[in-house]
Amino acid sequence: MENKNIMDYETVELDDQENALVIIDQTKLPGKTEIIRLKTAQEMWDAIYLLQVRGAPAIGVAAAFGIYLLAKQIQAADYEAFYSEFKKQKEYLDSSRPTAVNLSWALNRMEKKVTDSKDKPVEEIKALLREEAIAIKEEDIRVCRTIGEYGLSLVKPGDGILTHCNAGQLATSKYGTATAPIYLGEERGYHFHVFADETRPLLQGARLTAYELLSSGVDVTLICDNMAATVMKNGWVNAVFVGCDRVAANGDTANKIGTSSVAIAADYYHIPVYICAPTSTIDMNTATGAEIHIEERPAEEITEMWYKERMAPEGVKVFNPAFDVTDHNLIAGIVTEYGIATAPFEESFREIFARKEEAKGKIR
Repeated sequence: MENKNIMDYETVELDDQENALVIIDQTKLPGKTEIIRLKTAQEMWDAIYLLQVRGAPAIGVAAAFGIYLLAKQIQAADYEAFYSEFKKQKEYLDSSRPTAVNLSWALNRMEKKVTDSKDKPVEEIKALLREEAIAIKEEDIRVCRTIGEYGLSLVKPGDGILTHCNAGQLATSKYGTATAPIYLGEERGYHFHVFADETRPLLQGARLTAYELLSSGVDVTLICDNMAATVMKNGWVNAVFVGCDRVAANGDTANKIGTSSVAIAADYYHIPVYICAPTSTIDMNTATGAEIHIEERPAEEITEMWYKERMAPEGVKVFNPAFDVTDHNLIAGIVTEYGIATAPFEESFREIFARKEEAKGKIR
């Protein structure tokens, strides 16, 4: 198992026979590839909160599989009793992380499947939930590849690309969002030069992005977060591609802490910043980034998590927000599976959602 390339593993999968949500424990990477099987609501909640599974799309897929498995275990013959228990489990999973909109998006989509099927037998509803969860994963793969195609149109062979945190395959079902243009470019001989910020304090760039890009044969250079401006000044970066966990209606985006600093430096050096975001990440009910709830994480992630001995003085105050908000004025484009949104973003999003509805109509 340890000899397999990390890209050969499924980030999130369903073992229906064993009633398990199967994930890679990303807190152990890159040193150890450990596959864990989650069967209880508590295990699923912990896995999301503790970042064993992380990245907005992957969290959404995990939540969909998770709520299906929990629904499958509900012992209720009538709809009302089934739905009451389903709602409890759904709200519990939804409380695991507040910032990533894909978590609530996937769970709400699963709940809609239940409420739309209230006239059906409970066992049939469970089967429909399984189909919906699988569809969410399959859509994620298609969405990421399409984002990759649109993103690839924004760069040229040989370009230098900087990315922050991990919006790669480990954050999705396949391809990633911000890394999708990189992987498609690698397949087509673009030979990009990628700079991966280490991404303090949880080091997703160092542990995950650098690991998966290196494993895929991409020319990747790992840098500390405070080196981004230097590589930009040196002329080594032609574009910045990052993912995000929530997009506000005005185009403000919440992504891993440090993204706004990257965007500010890129703006100074006239380098375009592209946010790679599935339409499921766009929250039109949130007017601006100021309304996005930013998760705060434990102080220990900064003071001792990666050290043999505590590296900060006992008793020091610690501020550890998991995300920051990048102002829409710093963003050149938001790359979705239905096209690239540009300012004014609210108007652009309306066009993108219209395309999405039109595509749904054709599928029907």
